[in-house]
Amino acid sequence: MPLGIRIFLAYFLFVGLAGWFVLDTVMDEIRPGMRQSTEETLVDTANLLAELLREDLKNGTLAESRLPELLRAYGLREPRATIWGVQKTAVNHRIYVTDAAGIVLLDSSGSAVGQDYSRWNDVYLTLKGVYGARSTREDPSDPDSSVMYVAAPIKDGERIIGVVSVAKPNRTLQPYVERSQRRLAWLGGGLIGLGLLVGGLLSWWLSGSLRRLTRYAQAVSEGQRAVLPTVSGGELGQLADAVERMRTQLEGKAYVERYVHTLTHELKSPLAAIRGAAELLEGEMPAEQRQRFVANIAGESERLQQLIERLLNLAQVEQRQGLEERVAVPLRELADDLLQAQAARIQAGGFQVENAIPAGLAVRGERFLLRQALANLLDNALDFTPAGGRIRFSVDRQGEWVTLRLFNQGAAIPDYALPRLTERFYSLPRPASGRKSTGLGLNFVQEVAELHGGELRVANVEEGIEVVLALVGP
Repeated sequence: MPLGIRIFLAYFLFVGLAGWFVLDTVMDEIRPGMRQSTEETLVDTANLLAELLREDLKNGTLAESRLPELLRAYGLREPRATIWGVQKTAVNHRIYVTDAAGIVLLDSSGSAVGQDYSRWNDVYLTLKGVYGARSTREDPSDPDSSVMYVAAPIKDGERIIGVVSVAKPNRTLQPYVERSQRRLAWLGGGLIGLGLLVGGLLSWWLSGSLRRLTRYAQAVSEGQRAVLPTVSGGELGQLADAVERMRTQLEGKAYVERYVHTLTHELKSPLAAIRGAAELLEGEMPAEQRQRFVANIAGESERLQQLIERLLNLAQVEQRQGLEERVAVPLRELADDLLQAQAARIQAGGFQVENAIPAGLAVRGERFLLRQALANLLDNALDFTPAGGRIRFSVDRQGEWVTLRLFNQGAAIPDYALPRLTERFYSLPRPASGRKSTGLGLNFVQEVAELHGGELRVANVEEGIEVVLALVGP
């Protein structure tokens, strides 16, 4: 299972379970919390009424007072109030008063006057001098029919002369409970969903960063050219920098070892030729023969210089992971510059050169490297084209790809050599001199093509050889 999915599942379980537990706990606390708040309000109301009723109950004039009329008028009121989105159209309090024996003297509902309420907890406990309250179902089979009763003593000095109870049905609180639960469910669900979304994005970002680093490490281990991915974040950024430093150090060590070995191998032949010619020059010989050995030394020295220069150019390209610039490079002008630089050689060989690249056509890349690559291709074309032969630059374009073709008239390349032409130090003898080159030119061109995201192909065609360099247009 991918690391990102495992991280997300762990996060999902933690956030989901924690959110569900908190949400369930809070939902369960809404109803008792609201009842507690209501009970506290009923306590205040009962105590206020106890003070208002004290004189009438003490003097025995409760029945003749205006209170029964006021309670009946109170029961008929229609508040028409909108409380947090809930419509309240009727009052819900029931108020009754008992004497010191628990006999109901006054009832706002008119149903219990004269009844003995001394055994109900609200009256019973209050007459004993403690806090009295009860919750009783109006319908024993309906749990939602319970009514909350809160009582307060009516006192004459320190003596309890009666009890006033205020009742409120719990079902009147239900709309507020349900509204609070719905809002909490939406908000809680939204927060859990947001938390999971953040967790999913975090897992996706983390796993994506690790995947990019993994692909980079795999590409480096396979010897491919790869660009260090941009990874944000402290530890991941440090990991990316550490991987890049490790790659640089390992590649640098292996690169130096490989080049020292190959350079040593390639230097043996010209150095042996120079040493042999120098030893022969120490003895007496005709001037013509001496001149030939001096020319051999000069030729081998020039070969050494070319080998070193091309190795340095190749090393510079192979060590790079990307281009230093990406600009539009016009191909026709670039080819014209190279042909002008080789004008003397072209004229001496009598070559028929044609530049058929359309004016204004460009590719995107690094001008210096592309010029070096085309210069190598033109050098090869001039080396393998017989005197008076044809050389032609042309271009095809398909979509974003620009395909540069360089044709030179000449003998076909042997089949066994075609797959090896881009190998380092592999070269075919030049038709004119029979000598081989450094074998680094096409290898350099291939590195430049890959650095630009393109490719190099060499093939035999009718009457000659065609080199194809595919690059991305501007």
